[in-house]
This record gives sequence, structure tokens and C-alpha cells, in this order.
Amino acid sequence: MMAGERPDREAEMPTNDERIQRAKKNAHENDRHSGCSQGVLLSLQEEFSIGNNEVFKAATVLSGGVARHGETCGALIGALMALGLVVGREKMEDTEAYRESMKPSADLIERFKEELKKQFGFEGELDGTLCKQIHEKIYGRPFDMMDPEDYRAFLDAGGHGDNGCLKVCGVAAQVGAEKILESMAERETDG
Repeated sequence: MMAGERPDREAEMPTNDERIQRAKKNAHENDRHSGCSQGVLLSLQEEFSIGNNEVFKAATVLSGGVARHGETCGALIGALMALGLVVGREKMEDTEAYRESMKPSADLIERFKEELKKQFGFEGELDGTLCKQIHEKIYGRPFDMMDPEDYRAFLDAGGHGDNGCLKVCGVAAQVGAEKILESMAERETDG
């Protein structure tokens, strides 16, 4: 080995930024198959080797603002589920772990809103994390995802295009990966 070269195993270790960008890209691509919550969750599960297929399956019904009802953004829920796999409690009785998991989760939510504003160039603040609120910022109006005509209008507006919900999924995976990496680093220094 020449001076300044790293051993092969170190050269193969991706940087944190590479991991974040890979999770972001994979979530973006995953949502092409519909299912924002699963797309984000899967990208983070694969990147950080967390959870299992049962967790992935459970996220099926959370897309489109929970079963396409426009409630909490499914992409955000997927990121929160992944974070929960890292910081969540393992026993119901562990109320301390429950309380400790709220701070990183709340931070992820705020970062998500800030990053959406930054990457989409929203005017004004994003008032919440409801799917319909995010749609209104991106497309100028909310959609009733349960109504076939309105769902078609969502698709026609670019809902599953690169600058629509696929981009939202990328943002959710990005901030989720950032928070997971921070949480893993904190656990290493604490433990």
C-alpha cells in the first residue's frame, strides 16, 4: 500500500453525506410505485439495516396522508417510523425511552418543514405536516385523494412527478437519514 492510501475496507465505507443522498434518491425512486410512507421507510431500512418486512408492510396504509385522507404526510410518517426503529422503546413499560424519543422526533418534523420550504421555495411558512397542506403549497390546492376525479387532477398536476410527491419523499428520507445518523452517533458516545 502506498503512503496516503486507505485500506480497502475503509475506502468502501460511505460517508454520512453519501448515505443521506443515497437514502434520498432511493425514496424518490421508490415512490414511483406509489406509497410514500413505504418508499421513505424502505430507503431508510435498507440504508441503515433497520426493521424488517413486517414493519415495511405496516406502512402500506399510511400513504397519501393516511389511507389517502390528506392527514399527516405519509413520507414524514415513514421517516418517523424509521427513526423509531433506532430511538424507540422496546417495552411498553419503558416510559423514559418513550419520552426520550420525542425530542429527536420533534426535531425531524421541524427539519422536514424547513427543508420542504427550502427545496420547494415555498412562500411563507408551512403551517403543518398534513398532506393536504403540503399539496396546497406545491400545487396551489389540496386534493381529495379518495375521489377518482380529484386523484386524476393530482396526477395531472405532477403528483407523482419528480417535482411533486417524489421530491417530498426525498426530503423526508434526507432529514430522516440525518436524524438517524445523529441518533446513532449519540448512542455510540452515550453507550
